[in-house]
Amino acid sequence: MTQKKFVAVLGAIAVVSLVLAACAPPPTPQTIIQTQVVTVKETQVITEQITATPVPSFTTPHPILGDLRNRQAIEYCTNRDEVINSVYPFVEDKSILHMDSFIPSDHWAHASGLTQYPFDLEKGKALLEEAGWKAEEGVPYRHNANGEELVLKFTTTAAQFRQTWAAVFESNMSKCGVRILRFHTPGSWWFGSTSGLRRRDFELGAFAWVGQADPGGRDLYACNQIPTPENGWQGQNYMGWCNEKASNAIIAANNTLNRDERIKQYAIVQQEFTKDVPSIPMFNRLQAEVATSKLKNFKSDPTDYYTRNASTWEMEGSDTVVIGLTQEPATLFSLVESAAVERVVAYLIQDPPVFTETYDFQANLFKSLPTVDNGGATNDTVEVKEGDIVYNTAGEPVPLKADVEITDADGNTMKYSGGTVKMKQLTATYEYVDGLKWSDGEPFKQADNELGYAVDCDHDTGAVTYTLCDALAKDGVKFDGMKVTVKYVPGFQYPLYYTGLPFGAYPSHQKLADGRNLKDVPHKDWSTLPEIAECPLGTGPYVLKCADWVKGQSITLTTNPNYFRGEAKVKKIVVQFVADTQTAVAQLLQGQVDVLGSETLGAGQEVETVLNAQKEGKPVNVVFFASPTWEHIDMNLFVK
Repeated sequence: MTQKKFVAVLGAIAVVSLVLAACAPPPTPQTIIQTQVVTVKETQVITEQITATPVPSFTTPHPILGDLRNRQAIEYCTNRDEVINSVYPFVEDKSILHMDSFIPSDHWAHASGLTQYPFDLEKGKALLEEAGWKAEEGVPYRHNANGEELVLKFTTTAAQFRQTWAAVFESNMSKCGVRILRFHTPGSWWFGSTSGLRRRDFELGAFAWVGQADPGGRDLYACNQIPTPENGWQGQNYMGWCNEKASNAIIAANNTLNRDERIKQYAIVQQEFTKDVPSIPMFNRLQAEVATSKLKNFKSDPTDYYTRNASTWEMEGSDTVVIGLTQEPATLFSLVESAAVERVVAYLIQDPPVFTETYDFQANLFKSLPTVDNGGATNDTVEVKEGDIVYNTAGEPVPLKADVEITDADGNTMKYSGGTVKMKQLTATYEYVDGLKWSDGEPFKQADNELGYAVDCDHDTGAVTYTLCDALAKDGVKFDGMKVTVKYVPGFQYPLYYTGLPFGAYPSHQKLADGRNLKDVPHKDWSTLPEIAECPLGTGPYVLKCADWVKGQSITLTTNPNYFRGEAKVKKIVVQFVADTQTAVAQLLQGQVDVLGSETLGAGQEVETVLNAQKEGKPVNVVFFASPTWEHIDMNLFVK
């Protein structure tokens, strides 16, 4: 999985995971035979069937983790700086990686005033004492009145990264008298569909989530998303955390498109989450990027690619910038490829219509982002009837018929049983900026958007996702010059609806080297066209000629004289392919490479190498920032 970047087409993938999973019907009551003696006028023995209701699984509180005091104690006993130092010893300010909620601290939905648990051994020990876990001199671990040791199983993957920080966590707990038994399992078991997390087979369980521009979270924190045998293991609330206030708030946050209301509801969830401590957000993983100090206006961001503002770069004493990549793009056809190395290069050729910046969005090729608040979008209440295409709660456009589960206009989940039902229907209008031209000088026009719709929403093209295209209503796309209006099927309530069209645009005028017109080529064949996969026309700041991609060696791009923001100051960008990160760093320090992004630099020993070089006065600037990926420890609050 790519750790960062939330371009609109990738954001579409997330919508499927946000829908509320349906609960399976309860199991059939177990029938047993039991003999009873019944006294009547004449004594006789009869046998009758008695139906016994089974005790639901995971309803018995965990003897340790079921007590809030113990969970809070574990928080206080956790030394995050020490844990972070074990994997990122070169980061001086560890606080940039601290997590205090399930939402990153620089996210628009992160709440202030949350319950905090700073490292405090004495507070942790006091809470354990209060909960009945006593410490005895000369005995390393605490025991309760029954003589039972305070011991917890800690399960995670066998990755060296997790083994390293888990060992420090184990040491932290031992200082409070808590014994940790670590189990480092194969990822195939830990993340398997019928084992590990999915079956809640753990006490303390460590893994990572990736923060998104849309926080989502209903699958993770709603009461009806707790997986059990009785509901077919539906949901990802592996902790078994059911806080009605938080559950109602997380559902409300995902049932509205109003950002202010969403912020309010997410604040409630975070407040309850930090009070109850069903999970410990440990730390963000680190991302690092480095550039020569001669390069000005180089900007890193956890949620977008560093080439997004390449048109503003300035290079002292040179008109060329060299980017080092350890992986060569497989193609530059963004519809079918989403790898970071593809995006880094593609951003230079084709400006994305919308940029992301620290979990939020800003218009680039559009005049503005259309929202309900600014009048660029509407979310109308419409009546639907049997046979109409609607969006069900499983995230699929389907004909409305009996027992199809939908969300009505009031946000209620229901199974359709006939008649008419009111649902919400989204419509948004996007308007492109003036003066857009393709790199060959041809003006951007309506036909380019029409071609984009025809190609990108055609399932023969092999796109990364068709989620947004498939959610469009019949005749739901209208073109009007530089304006495009899209209408989605009733029930499609995508929180990031304003972040871009479901499709891109292509140069409808382009003639190919073989004499054909691009618009006439069957869509299924587009991925094989050099003019699409290797040297596409774009509206971005740079141009790539087919001869300038030397496979296995480099890609050379030159400025686009027709760029709508004016010609870029750096006249040439060379993307150099190098064998490995160690070689890339060596070339950077020798002045042969100017930029190494996080996709190349990683977050290991090589980061420390460039950081030390910077401290020694070498002309490099190292940028640290918190990755959207964050490590956490879930607590299973119940036992089977």
